[in-house]
Amino acid sequence: MYELGPPFGGTSVPPGTNILLSGPPLAGKRRPAMETLAVGARRGEGTIIVSTRDSAARMREAVAPLVEEGTAVAVVDAVTQHIGRSTDADATKYASSPRDMSDIGVKFSEFVQSLYTEQQREHNRVVVDSLTTLLLYSNLRTVFRFLHVFTSRVESVDGLGLYTVESTAHDAETLSTLDRLFDATMAVEADGTATLTLPDGDTMTATL
Repeated sequence: MYELGPPFGGTSVPPGTNILLSGPPLAGKRRPAMETLAVGARRGEGTIIVSTRDSAARMREAVAPLVEEGTAVAVVDAVTQHIGRSTDADATKYASSPRDMSDIGVKFSEFVQSLYTEQQREHNRVVVDSLTTLLLYSNLRTVFRFLHVFTSRVESVDGLGLYTVESTAHDAETLSTLDRLFDATMAVEADGTATLTLPDGDTMTATL
Protein backbone atom coordinates (compact mmCIF):
# COMPACT_ATOMS: atom_id res chain seq x y z
CA MET A 1 0.00 0.00 0.00
CA TYR A 2 1.02 3.60 -0.58
CA GLU A 3 0.41 6.13 2.17
CA LEU A 4 -0.65 9.56 0.97
CA GLY A 5 0.76 12.82 2.28
CA PRO A 6 -1.08 15.75 3.88
CA PRO A 7 -3.88 16.64 3.99
CA PHE A 8 -4.80 12.94 3.78
CA GLY A 9 -1.86 11.52 5.71
CA GLY A 10 -2.65 8.09 7.11
CA THR A 11 -4.82 7.21 4.11
CA SER A 12 -3.39 4.52 1.84
CA VAL A 13 -4.13 3.36 -1.71
CA PRO A 14 -3.23 0.05 -3.41
CA PRO A 15 -0.16 -0.39 -5.62
CA GLY A 16 -0.88 0.53 -9.22
CA THR A 17 -3.15 3.45 -8.32
CA ASN A 18 -3.25 6.57 -10.51
CA ILE A 19 -4.74 9.74 -8.98
CA LEU A 20 -5.90 12.86 -10.85
CA LEU A 21 -5.56 16.09 -8.84
CA SER A 22 -7.68 18.88 -10.30
CA GLY A 23 -8.32 22.45 -9.28
CA PRO A 24 -8.13 26.08 -10.42
CA PRO A 25 -4.80 27.90 -10.70
CA LEU A 26 -3.14 28.77 -7.37
CA ALA A 27 -5.48 26.46 -5.44
CA GLY A 28 -2.48 24.46 -4.20
CA LYS A 29 -3.20 21.13 -5.88
CA ARG A 30 0.49 20.48 -6.57
CA ARG A 31 1.25 20.57 -2.85
CA PRO A 32 -0.49 17.28 -1.89
CA ALA A 33 1.14 15.61 -4.91
CA MET A 34 4.58 16.72 -3.72
CA GLU A 35 3.78 15.81 -0.12
CA THR A 36 2.82 12.30 -1.23
CA LEU A 37 5.98 12.01 -3.32
CA ALA A 38 8.00 13.09 -0.28
CA VAL A 39 6.45 10.36 1.89
CA GLY A 40 7.99 7.84 -0.48
CA ALA A 41 11.31 9.66 -0.71
CA ARG A 42 11.69 9.60 3.07
CA ARG A 43 11.15 5.83 2.98
CA GLY A 44 13.72 5.21 0.28
CA GLU A 45 11.17 4.54 -2.44
CA GLY A 46 11.78 5.49 -6.05
CA THR A 47 10.55 9.01 -6.84
CA ILE A 48 10.08 10.61 -10.26
CA ILE A 49 8.74 14.02 -11.29
CA VAL A 50 7.64 14.61 -14.88
CA SER A 51 7.46 18.37 -15.38
CA THR A 52 5.86 20.01 -18.39
CA ARG A 53 5.73 23.55 -17.00
CA ASP A 54 8.74 24.14 -14.70
CA SER A 55 12.43 23.29 -14.96
CA ALA A 56 14.01 20.40 -13.08
CA ALA A 57 15.72 22.92 -10.80
CA ARG A 58 12.43 24.56 -9.83
CA MET A 59 10.74 21.22 -9.22
CA ARG A 60 13.56 20.16 -6.92
CA GLU A 61 13.22 23.46 -5.08
CA ALA A 62 9.54 22.68 -4.55
CA VAL A 63 10.19 19.25 -3.05
CA ALA A 64 13.40 20.10 -1.15
CA PRO A 65 11.70 21.40 2.04
CA LEU A 66 9.77 18.13 2.31
CA VAL A 67 12.70 15.69 2.18
CA GLU A 68 16.11 15.25 3.77
CA GLU A 69 19.00 17.11 2.21
CA GLY A 70 20.65 15.08 -0.52
CA THR A 71 17.58 12.96 -1.28
CA ALA A 72 17.67 11.88 -4.93
CA VAL A 73 14.55 12.69 -6.94
CA ALA A 74 14.54 11.80 -10.63
CA VAL A 75 13.10 14.47 -12.93
CA VAL A 76 11.96 14.35 -16.54
CA ASP A 77 12.20 18.00 -17.62
CA ALA A 78 10.12 18.78 -20.72
CA VAL A 79 10.70 22.53 -20.37
CA THR A 80 14.41 23.39 -20.28
CA GLN A 81 15.40 21.77 -23.55
CA HIS A 82 12.46 23.53 -25.18
CA ILE A 83 13.96 26.92 -24.27
CA GLY A 84 17.65 25.99 -24.53
CA ARG A 85 19.70 22.85 -25.00
CA SER A 86 20.46 20.76 -21.92
CA THR A 87 22.29 17.48 -21.38
CA ASP A 88 20.90 14.49 -19.49
CA ALA A 89 22.40 13.76 -16.06
CA ASP A 90 21.99 10.80 -13.72
CA ALA A 91 18.92 12.23 -11.99
CA THR A 92 17.60 14.48 -14.77
CA LYS A 93 16.47 13.60 -18.27
CA TYR A 94 15.39 16.25 -20.75
CA ALA A 95 12.51 15.71 -23.16
CA SER A 96 12.47 17.87 -26.27
CA SER A 97 9.22 19.70 -25.45
CA PRO A 98 5.76 19.17 -23.90
CA ARG A 99 4.54 18.46 -27.43
CA ASP A 100 6.80 15.41 -27.76
CA MET A 101 4.98 13.00 -25.48
CA SER A 102 6.76 10.05 -27.04
CA ASP A 103 10.07 11.46 -25.82
CA ILE A 104 8.59 12.16 -22.38
CA GLY A 105 7.39 8.56 -22.20
CA VAL A 106 10.79 7.20 -23.20
CA LYS A 107 12.60 9.26 -20.56
CA PHE A 108 10.09 8.18 -17.92
CA SER A 109 10.47 4.52 -18.88
CA GLU A 110 14.25 4.82 -18.59
CA PHE A 111 13.89 5.99 -14.99
CA VAL A 112 11.39 3.22 -14.24
CA GLN A 113 13.78 0.67 -15.71
CA SER A 114 16.57 1.99 -13.50
CA LEU A 115 14.55 2.17 -10.27
CA TYR A 116 12.29 -0.87 -10.58
CA THR A 117 14.43 -3.33 -12.53
CA GLU A 118 18.06 -2.39 -11.92
CA GLN A 119 17.81 -0.98 -8.37
CA GLN A 120 14.94 -3.37 -7.52
CA ARG A 121 12.86 -0.76 -5.74
CA GLU A 122 9.46 -2.32 -5.23
CA HIS A 123 7.73 0.99 -4.52
CA ASN A 124 7.93 3.91 -6.94
CA ARG A 125 6.00 7.18 -7.04
CA VAL A 126 5.63 9.64 -9.90
CA VAL A 127 4.18 13.15 -10.10
CA VAL A 128 3.17 14.52 -13.52
CA ASP A 129 2.77 18.30 -13.46
CA SER A 130 0.83 19.29 -15.50
CA LEU A 131 -1.61 17.64 -17.92
CA THR A 132 -2.90 21.08 -18.83
CA THR A 133 0.39 21.90 -20.54
CA LEU A 134 0.15 18.72 -22.61
CA LEU A 135 -3.35 19.73 -23.69
CA LEU A 136 -2.11 23.15 -24.78
CA TYR A 137 0.29 21.50 -27.22
CA SER A 138 -1.75 18.49 -28.38
CA ASN A 139 -5.37 17.48 -28.83
CA LEU A 140 -7.34 15.47 -26.29
CA ARG A 141 -7.19 12.23 -28.28
CA THR A 142 -3.39 12.33 -28.46
CA VAL A 143 -3.03 13.16 -24.76
CA PHE A 144 -5.52 10.44 -23.83
CA ARG A 145 -3.54 7.82 -25.77
CA PHE A 146 -0.31 8.94 -24.12
CA LEU A 147 -1.84 8.84 -20.65
CA HIS A 148 -3.37 5.43 -21.28
CA VAL A 149 0.11 4.04 -21.92
CA PHE A 150 1.67 6.07 -19.09
CA THR A 151 -0.86 5.06 -16.42
CA SER A 152 -0.65 1.45 -17.57
CA ARG A 153 3.12 1.58 -17.09
CA VAL A 154 2.66 2.87 -13.54
CA GLU A 155 0.18 0.08 -12.87
CA SER A 156 2.49 -2.57 -14.35
CA VAL A 157 5.25 -1.80 -11.83
CA ASP A 158 2.80 -1.47 -8.90
CA GLY A 159 3.63 2.22 -8.65
CA LEU A 160 1.67 5.28 -7.58
CA GLY A 161 0.94 8.06 -10.07
CA LEU A 162 -0.23 11.58 -9.25
CA TYR A 163 -1.24 13.93 -12.07
CA THR A 164 -2.25 17.60 -11.84
CA VAL A 165 -4.65 19.43 -14.16
CA GLU A 166 -6.15 22.93 -14.17
CA SER A 167 -9.88 22.37 -13.80
CA THR A 168 -10.83 25.82 -15.12
CA ALA A 169 -8.71 25.52 -18.28
CA HIS A 170 -10.76 22.71 -19.84
CA ASP A 171 -14.39 21.98 -20.57
CA ALA A 172 -16.41 19.36 -18.72
CA GLU A 173 -16.13 16.85 -21.57
CA THR A 174 -12.32 17.02 -21.53
CA LEU A 175 -12.15 16.55 -17.77
CA SER A 176 -14.65 13.69 -17.91
CA THR A 177 -12.62 11.95 -20.62
CA LEU A 178 -9.41 12.27 -18.63
CA ASP A 179 -11.14 11.08 -15.48
CA ARG A 180 -11.78 7.67 -17.05
CA LEU A 181 -8.05 6.92 -16.95
CA PHE A 182 -7.70 7.30 -13.19
CA ASP A 183 -8.49 5.10 -10.21
CA ALA A 184 -8.91 7.96 -7.76
CA THR A 185 -9.35 11.74 -7.83
CA MET A 186 -8.60 14.71 -5.62
CA ALA A 187 -10.59 17.86 -6.38
CA VAL A 188 -9.18 21.04 -4.83
CA GLU A 189 -11.35 24.14 -4.56
CA ALA A 190 -10.17 27.75 -4.65
CA ASP A 191 -10.57 27.98 -0.87
CA GLY A 192 -8.22 25.04 -0.32
CA THR A 193 -10.90 22.43 0.38
CA ALA A 194 -9.81 19.07 -1.03
CA THR A 195 -12.13 16.14 -1.71
CA LEU A 196 -10.49 12.75 -2.21
CA THR A 197 -12.39 9.95 -3.95
CA LEU A 198 -10.65 6.62 -3.39
CA PRO A 199 -10.58 3.60 -5.74
CA ASP A 200 -13.29 1.89 -3.68
CA GLY A 201 -15.57 4.92 -4.05
CA ASP A 202 -15.17 6.24 -0.52
CA THR A 203 -14.75 10.01 -0.23
CA MET A 204 -13.17 12.25 2.37
CA THR A 205 -12.65 15.99 2.68
CA ALA A 206 -9.82 18.01 4.20
CA THR A 207 -8.32 21.48 4.02
CA LEU A 208 -4.90 22.08 2.48
